Amino acid sequence: MILIDGKATAAEIRKEISEEALRVYEQRGYRPHLAAILVGHDGGSETYVAHKVKDCEEVGFDSTLVRFEDNVSEAELLDKIQELNANPRIDGIIVQLPLPSHINEQKVIETIDYRKDVDGFHPVNVGRMVIGLPTYISATPFGIVELLKRYQIPTAGKTCVVVGRSNIVGRPLSILLSRKGEPGDCTVIVCHSRTPNIQHFTLQADILVAALGNPHFIKADMVKEGAVVIDVGTTRVASATAKNGWKLMGDVDFDTVAPKCAYITPVPGGVGPMTRVGLLYNTLLAAERKIYP
Repeated sequence: MILIDGKATAAEIRKEISEEALRVYEQRGYRPHLAAILVGHDGGSETYVAHKVKDCEEVGFDSTLVRFEDNVSEAELLDKIQELNANPRIDGIIVQLPLPSHINEQKVIETIDYRKDVDGFHPVNVGRMVIGLPTYISATPFGIVELLKRYQIPTAGKTCVVVGRSNIVGRPLSILLSRKGEPGDCTVIVCHSRTPNIQHFTLQADILVAALGNPHFIKADMVKEGAVVIDVGTTRVASATAKNGWKLMGDVDFDTVAPKCAYITPVPGGVGPMTRVGLLYNTLLAAERKIYP
C-alpha cells in the first residue's frame, strides 16, 4: 500500500506556482491577485479563507479579503462582486460558500465574471470543462486528477466509481476522468444517496473516490483488493483528545480499508492540501490570461 501524500505534492506545486508568479510580476509590474468574499463567521469558512490568504502570501500573490455580516443584502453582495469584476488589478474572485439562506448562491456564482471565476463554478467554465475546452477546473477535482498524474497511477481503461454527485466534486470529477487522455479514459460510475446496494458498484472500482461527506461510510468490504482509494471527506467530528475539540474524519474507514489498497489518500493530508493549491493554480492561469486572453 502506497500512501498518497497530498501535503508534499501540494508543496511541490506551490513552488512551481511561486516561480511562475515571479515571472508574471516581472512582465506586468504587479503580482497575481485573488479577492475572497466571506459572509458571516462560520468556523469552517473562516479557517478555509485564512488558509487561502496564507497560501497567497507564500507563493507571492496579493490577496484581498472582503467581509460581510450574515445580514448583508443580496444586492449589496452583488454590487461588491461587480466592483471586483471591474477592477483590472484583481485576477481571481471567490465567494466562500455556503451563504446565508436569503442569498441566492447560483445568482452570486453567475455574477462573478467567468474570466475571474477561479473556483470554476460559473456555467461558462463548467460548460467548457464538459466539452474539453481550456478552463478553470474546480479545485478539488483538479487536486485529485493532479495526484493521479503525479503518482503515475494509470487510468485508461480502468473502472472509476465516484460516490457523490455534488456540482463541486462528484459531477466534474466524473466528467474529467471519462475524457480522452491521461488521466482519463476511465469507465465512470457515479453513485449517490439514491443508489441501491452501493457496495455492488464500489467493489467494481479500480479507482474509488469517496465524496459524500459521511464519515467512515466506505468500509473494507466495499473495496476490492488493489484498488486506488481517494478520500475527499473532511467532516469535523467531536474529539475529547484533540486540542480544539474536534478532528477531521474522512469518508473512508482508513484503518480497515488501507491494507487492501494499492494507493490511498489519508485525511487530513491527502486531497485537502491539493484543493487549496488548485485555487492558486487557477489564479495563476487568470493572471497569465492563459484561458481567456
